[in-house]
Amino acid sequence: MPRSRLKTPKAAAGHLRAIVRSLHLKYWPDLSESEIGATTGISPGAVKPHPARGSAGTHVLYDDNRTGTGIAFPPASSRAVLTGHLPHNGPMATVLAFHAHPDDEVLMTGGTLARAAAEGHRVVIAVATDHMDAGAHTESPRLAELRASAAVLGVHRVVHLGYAASGHGPVLYPDPPGRTRFARADTQEAAERLAALLREEDADLLLSYDANGGYGHRDHVKVHQVGRRAAELAGTPRLLEATMPRETIARAMRLVRALRIPFRYDPDALRTAYSPRSAITHTLGVRRFARQKQAALAAHRSQVAGTGRLAPVMRTLVRLPAPLFGLLLGREWFAEVPVRPAHRPHPAGLRSE
Repeated sequence: MPRSRLKTPKAAAGHLRAIVRSLHLKYWPDLSESEIGATTGISPGAVKPHPARGSAGTHVLYDDNRTGTGIAFPPASSRAVLTGHLPHNGPMATVLAFHAHPDDEVLMTGGTLARAAAEGHRVVIAVATDHMDAGAHTESPRLAELRASAAVLGVHRVVHLGYAASGHGPVLYPDPPGRTRFARADTQEAAERLAALLREEDADLLLSYDANGGYGHRDHVKVHQVGRRAAELAGTPRLLEATMPRETIARAMRLVRALRIPFRYDPDALRTAYSPRSAITHTLGVRRFARQKQAALAAHRSQVAGTGRLAPVMRTLVRLPAPLFGLLLGREWFAEVPVRPAHRPHPAGLRSE
């Protein structure tokens, strides 16, 4: 089918439904091709081409850069480089991912973290908030969900920096007892907390957020500000900011509408959300970690079963057949920001995958 006929959200939605019908039956009940054909109303000989055409349609929608550049996780002294596959003949790198809330670690960097852990690197998650308004001495259920998610991804350590979430609405509510909402936190003080962790872990790479904080959540913007300053304070060799091509996001939202998924969003805000494609320096293919990423997302049960803005999308994602989940969320994007390490030289450069 010509590429031009696949570029509209309506066409892509049709192809996506074809994948859902065929893959759902093929991978979950493990039916024969004749049984799938009888169920879907297509001939047995067309069972395989249906998901193939659907896959091609969604690739046109999502694949802005098929030959993207992989992340070479930086060597500190003799540390190995992650690009393609890794030799396991020496100490590995330490990757620290800094996120605003529990569940952000999956949506923005889940595949990257799973891949890094699988290839032998030490992976640490630092989360600024626990997304709870209780006082300082109350354990948040969201942190338990984060630990479960991290375990699925192979993460070695999870740290909460101690802040309370700030919320995304127009009102920034008063601080809960004994804690500061992250958006109100002093940037330097918060950066010192994160820098102390970076030094303790001797981190080679910090993952943070882009300048827009993705879709503009005040806590995500703060992660960007704190992450940049912490990298400077700790002398962390490299900083990559998780993002998405805003052009791809706009197309995806049109597809969400075509599929009638009840997701509320501001079309005007999307025009400045995340990053332009030209600003993205690294595209990481993580489709082979789709099952882990999906299971990690499902670990955030309160959000999947909740009434929040993202809940309908999360419920849809965790119910998809894993191959389809991997097709849709099998890429993660980053923009590298130059950092001047305080005490060690800039690491080796990047290699394409």
